[in-house]
Amino acid sequence: MSETLRIADLLKRAFEGEAWHGPSVKEVLAGVTARQAAARPIAAAHSIWEITAHVVVWEEVVRRALGGDRVQPTGEEDWPPAGAGGERAWAELLARLEAGNRALRDAVLAFDESRIGQPLGANRPSAYGLIHGIIQHDLYHAGQIAVLRKGAGA
Repeated sequence: MSETLRIADLLKRAFEGEAWHGPSVKEVLAGVTARQAAARPIAAAHSIWEITAHVVVWEEVVRRALGGDRVQPTGEEDWPPAGAGGERAWAELLARLEAGNRALRDAVLAFDESRIGQPLGANRPSAYGLIHGIIQHDLYHAGQIAVLRKGAGA
């Protein structure tokens, strides 16, 4: 199995399941309602909705970086506020999350494997480090969501 296939598999497991650590991003979000996602059971913490939107943003940043773009989200882009629109808006965000993860996995699979360990540009990480970083990022936030779910009654 090639390195990009192995990494794409890790990315898929972190997002969809069958990871040894526990629930994946998608599994931890299953059944969460818009009301629960927007709740703030820990006053100083981000909501499930905000964390989910943040994951969408960073998966897009990494996908674009693999294609050669240099993207740095602004503060509001990095942590978009919980959207209005109830269940419809929440469902749209979840659909964007799923489509974005699929696009990221496709970008990993399309990446030139001979360049996987090379920096993506001056003062930039390697594709290998960036992709493993987003996997870790997603799982970190899945853990946060799991705790917030309990507080939100999900």
